[in-house]
Amino acid sequence: MKYFLLPLFMFIVFSASGQTYKPFKVNLSVGYAQPLVTGISGGVLFALEPKYGITDHLDVGVRLEGALVARGVTVNGRTSTGEVNYLGSYLLTGNYVFGKTKTRPFIGLGGGLYRITSSGLIEITDGQSWEEVTLTAANKWGALLRAGIKAGHFLVSVEYNAVPASIAHLGSSRLKSRNDYLGIKVGFDIGGGKRKLGSE
Repeated sequence: MKYFLLPLFMFIVFSASGQTYKPFKVNLSVGYAQPLVTGISGGVLFALEPKYGITDHLDVGVRLEGALVARGVTVNGRTSTGEVNYLGSYLLTGNYVFGKTKTRPFIGLGGGLYRITSSGLIEITDGQSWEEVTLTAANKWGALLRAGIKAGHFLVSVEYNAVPASIAHLGSSRLKSRNDYLGIKVGFDIGGGKRKLGSE
């Protein structure tokens, strides 16, 4: 193991020493989370993402995010809305930043664990009768696709969180609750930025 870690450590050190930008940064973001279900309103999200710049263009990091959104359940073509639901995520991320100017576009990918809390009681109706159902909490593996613009220390991004749906049964009916959502975020990097001329 030590023979593997030594070259990796040396690569990181030499990569950082030749960079125009400081490698360590922590991003703080807030934004809007929109479930991808027709008729379901969105909510707020907040995120923390420590990142390390392997090169001036490639960052790797860990995204910790929480989103508060309404839970939607579809059964027999009808969608019912439940209580506000919390989706927490713990993802490894990679971002590629284009150019070296002050304003730079970027794209990114990520993957990891999403924690979905219980839905609370959701009332399912067919227009004449109704029943109540609760979707239990679950952990699901998911993925992230993002694109955005970085201007100095500020970032604006759009992120698609691909999370498998929750499935339950009520009698002979199959209930489906989508967990994927779109995040629109604004954030600020603490650290990073261009090195001063002549700095180490």
